[in-house]
Amino acid sequence: MRICIVGAGAIGGFVGARLALGGSKVVFIARGRNLEAINAGGVRVFYRDGRVENAPVRATDDYAAAGSFDVVILALKSHQVATVAGRLASLYHADTVVIPMQNGIPFWYFHDHGGALAGRAVETVDPGGIVKDTIPASRIIGCVVYPATELTAPGTVVHIEGDRFPLGELDGTPSARVQRVANEFVRAGLKCPVLDNIRAEIWLKLWGNLTFNPISALTHATLSGICEDPHGRALAAQMMREAQAVAESLGIAFRVTLERRIEGAAKVGRHKTSMLQDVEAGRPLEIDALVGSVVELGRLTGVPTPTITAIYNAAKLLDNTMSSETIAVRGVALPSS
Repeated sequence: MRICIVGAGAIGGFVGARLALGGSKVVFIARGRNLEAINAGGVRVFYRDGRVENAPVRATDDYAAAGSFDVVILALKSHQVATVAGRLASLYHADTVVIPMQNGIPFWYFHDHGGALAGRAVETVDPGGIVKDTIPASRIIGCVVYPATELTAPGTVVHIEGDRFPLGELDGTPSARVQRVANEFVRAGLKCPVLDNIRAEIWLKLWGNLTFNPISALTHATLSGICEDPHGRALAAQMMREAQAVAESLGIAFRVTLERRIEGAAKVGRHKTSMLQDVEAGRPLEIDALVGSVVELGRLTGVPTPTITAIYNAAKLLDNTMSSETIAVRGVALPSS
């Protein structure tokens, strides 16, 4: 199977390397130092147990010259997708599927959704519905990304934990194409269950992301630091209760309890969330897809989200301050646990 990974960051590098090592023909769309590093030495993945894998893949920054693919994986932050959406068509053949791997509420959320909100854009994620209108919904397979990874240098990924990439058609059907893609992931040693309600799984992942990411960005606490501190845990739990009310108003049922979700995050340990990593690197923060989207859905469904809204406003202020002042907050190396 020919697979194109658009974006060579922590998740893109990890999934692309694993797929290539499993036998898929992988090409990265990358730029700058990542492009140079991948073409010079492939992608290296370091694991906690000391293993190192090197995937001899290639990369290009030329969409038109890359060729066509069976699968296009969008391994970008949500706010980056609009910048590439118009260039993806050259990567398609008649049966190409597109797998967005963004955290948070995806741009396609209300496609095949039913009800009063069916077909609308999620404005905080996709202002004006530009991405929704550019990437054909018929090509999309939903995905939830569970692994925790870090890009420590161009072409170099550290795997913290996790190997699950649940997939699902937007209408919930068990199609032959989604099973083919899942089989490719399994061949690469990844767990890839095919779900009949991918939106419920999105909310389960988002339940933690919308709380732990902005709290960590604002306080510089790790996952275990938030969960083990009574103030951090109480704040996370209140945000999660509000988010659960929004999700349930949209017909979503959570398959785990709030306490179990928090305990799952605590077990990851002294891991810096992706948003905290972005703060320390001075990168734009993925606030709208993770937090603003839930505020928007709360407003659309008439469900109050006062705590989530307050944290969203504070995180947006942080993001705007970093951008306008061109500053980053230097990170401190964590001692091994």
